[in-house]
Formats: sequence, structure tokens, C-alpha cells
Amino acid sequence: MKFYTNIFEKIISTENLFLAWDEFKKDKLTKPDILSFEWNLEQNIFKLHRDLKYHKYNHGVYTKFSICDPKYRIIHKATVRDRILHHAVFRILSPIFEPSFISHSFSCRIDKGTHKGVNSLTKLANRVSKNNYKTCYVLKCDIKKFFDSVDQEILSAIIRKRIKDSSSIWLLENIIKSFPPRSQIERERERERERESKISAGNFTQCSLWPDKNRGTGIPIGNLTSQLFANIYMNEFDQFVKHDLRSKNYLRYTDDFCIIADNTDYLRALIPQIESFLLEKLKLKLHPNKIIIKKWNQGVDFLGYNLFPKYRLVRTKTKKRIFKKLSCRIQEYKAGLIDKHTLEQSLSSYLGVLSHADSHKMNQNLLNQFWFWLKE
Repeated sequence: MKFYTNIFEKIISTENLFLAWDEFKKDKLTKPDILSFEWNLEQNIFKLHRDLKYHKYNHGVYTKFSICDPKYRIIHKATVRDRILHHAVFRILSPIFEPSFISHSFSCRIDKGTHKGVNSLTKLANRVSKNNYKTCYVLKCDIKKFFDSVDQEILSAIIRKRIKDSSSIWLLENIIKSFPPRSQIERERERERERESKISAGNFTQCSLWPDKNRGTGIPIGNLTSQLFANIYMNEFDQFVKHDLRSKNYLRYTDDFCIIADNTDYLRALIPQIESFLLEKLKLKLHPNKIIIKKWNQGVDFLGYNLFPKYRLVRTKTKKRIFKKLSCRIQEYKAGLIDKHTLEQSLSSYLGVLSHADSHKMNQNLLNQFWFWLKE
């Protein structure tokens, strides 16, 4: 394993910070906080550099808001200054950790993404099933409240295996621990509920797994660094599946993963081993209602598509979300909040999602609905 000892200066260099600003500002220059920062851009960048150089930097507070896309999520938005730093960190850290990731990890990586993920699952399943000549099964799992459950101490320890630069560790832990953990009251209530549950079940052996009130948990969904941290964290699991469980036909996208095999007994036997590793090593739990084993020819729901051996369909929830979002974008256009180019970009992106499925009819319906709403 290669160690890195002199990356702090690369992260905080003014050249890297200005490059990070250029990447960050794309498609954001109409937003008030971005315009305000740009007004004194050089002064702001050089001040950020000085604060980092002399270890005076402290991550700012987050603005919290919620979205439904499609499920309810709480997003924590950092300040402009902090988000530029996130980009600067990502630019230097990503090339360091990227070579250690498995090829079938598809989330937030160059030349990967959702469409590569669904293509890969189809390819693996068709290979195991001999192009649907043999019965093939897919185990699909989802980690419960992944971003909220990442243990900050474990994440820092994983990073320290590769990064031996004390100043870089200071900065990375500043970012990691900037995320506010759950309130003390909420943590105490959760601990008490777990304690009562174990007492009623006669189970006193796992008290050591209760959350330590002094340990921070969670990384914010809104941070660019969180996407990299998620891959660094889950790479421990990827390596376990590939090297300890020796499951060749495995792929993951953030907290969703699939393992493909030609018999269900093998897949069922993997579940307790997976649960044990996630809980003991990463303090994560599988979502109990999202552990599914299905025959490949029955279809597998993965990353917004229903996948079958010979074709794929857009998930019903995804269809509804596309129509709902397009309707909202048209209303924004009519209200003068966005221009025609932005509206057409939105339409193109939705048509792009459909282009990766067998959805000619839905394609036409979307276009017809678009022109109908536009003329209303």
C-alpha cells in the first residue's frame, strides 16, 4: 500500500483553490451566495489559503433543507467557502484512493454512474445464466440510513491508513467532524429503546455495539467530499466481498449492492456474513425490508430501472417523478425563473434517462405532454 505524506500543500495551494472555484461555479453563477463570493474572489481565495496554511480554518455551519426525490431526504448545504474547499480536497484525494476501488463500484466516479451500473448488472446476470439458459438469482441489499450512519472515527481511521500527513488529517477531520451529529436527546432515546428491546429479548451480549455518545456519526449528503468518503468507507466492504467471500459477481452503487449466483442457498448463506461484517467493522445495518433474492428472469429493480434478461423498463416511480419534474420546470419557465435553454436541457436529461430503457412509447408520451403543457 502506498502512503502519502506531502499532500497538504497541494490541497491548499492557491492554484488548486482557484481550479476548485472554476469547477464549483459551473451553472451556479446566478445564485446570490455565489455572486457575493465572486465579488471579492481573489481576496476570499487568498484568505481561505491563509486560514488553511496557519491552521486557523474551521468548517462553517450547514443550511438544512429537505427534498423528495423520490423519497424524503434532508440535505445539509455548506457555505460557498467550504464547498470550494471540498472541491479542492476532492481534486487531490480522489486520484489517491481511486486506484484502490473495485471496478464494479459505480457511484460518483469518472466513467462510471448509474447507466454503467445497470449495464454491468445485466452483463453479469446474463453471463451467470448463460444468456438466460440457466436459472440465475440476484441478491439485492440496501444499507439502512447509510449517510446518517457512517461512523466518523472509523472513516478517519481508514483514511489514516493511506494519508500520513498530519496537516492533511487535521483538515480532513475538520471536514468530517463538521457534520452535526444527532442531538443528545435523540441519541439517548435511541439508546434507551435499544436497551429495552434487548432486555425484553433477554439479550445482554451486544451492549458494546451501542452508540458511544462521544462518537460522531454521519456525513452530509450535500458535500462533494461525502461522495468520496462514502466510496472510501464502503471500499472496506467491497474488498471483504471480493477477497473474503470471493463473490466474483458483485457490484455496488453507494449503499445499494447486488450479488449474482446460480443458486439461492449460496446467496442466503452470505447474508449473515455480510450483516456481521457491516455491523462489526463499519457499524452499518442492512435494511431488513430490502434484502431481496429474485430470479433474474423475474426482473430486478436497480437504480431506477426494472432489469430483465432481454430488455429493461423504467421504474414506475421514476416515470412519475420525470413527469412531475418536467411539469415543475415548465411552470418555472412560464414564471420567468428559468430560460428556454435550461428548460430544454431538463427535457433532454429526462429523455436521456428513457433512452437507456425500452421506452419508445413513454418517450413519445413525454414529448407530447411537454408540448401540451407548454401551450397551456
